[in-house]
Amino acid sequence: MDASWTGLLITMVGVAGTLGAALLTQNRADRTKRMELQAAAEQRREERGHAEELLRAEQARQWQRESLERRRTCYITLNTASRQYLTAMTNYLYALQRSEDVATSLESLEADRLAYRDSYAESQMIVPDAVSRASSAAKTRLNAAYGKVRKYGATPSTYAEELATLEGQLHGEVWPYLGALKQCMRADLGVDD
Repeated sequence: MDASWTGLLITMVGVAGTLGAALLTQNRADRTKRMELQAAAEQRREERGHAEELLRAEQARQWQRESLERRRTCYITLNTASRQYLTAMTNYLYALQRSEDVATSLESLEADRLAYRDSYAESQMIVPDAVSRASSAAKTRLNAAYGKVRKYGATPSTYAEELATLEGQLHGEVWPYLGALKQCMRADLGVDD
């Protein structure tokens, strides 16, 4: 019996080993498959996160491009309107000095003043603080000059000297502020001198 028990025991150990090996192999295969699936899921999460990050970065770049284009358009309009406004004031002074086309010059001045007012109002909603401060300083000078220019009426011969002085003030006191505004806008746009 000893030999038969030993044979039976060896057989049982062999069968148990075979079954255990199959279970162990299956268990390891399942674990490997789970790890592969987890790695694949983690890789998909990373790829999705990276794709979302790229999308956010692209959206931010697009917003910056649009913002820059909005500011650029606003700056062009504001710069043009402010210079035309000042030029119209100068033309009005010349018309007063020559007593020619005063009504037409005044009409042009009013149209340019309104165009400037509209472009300034738009700029208040778009431009950064540094440009807004420069724009406000230029507006203050333009409006003060407009107030002085509008004091003079249809009989310029009585105040020809004041008109000449006022013309000098326009060039000496207002143009530098428009130049500073232009420089501030160019700096914001990244335009180098």
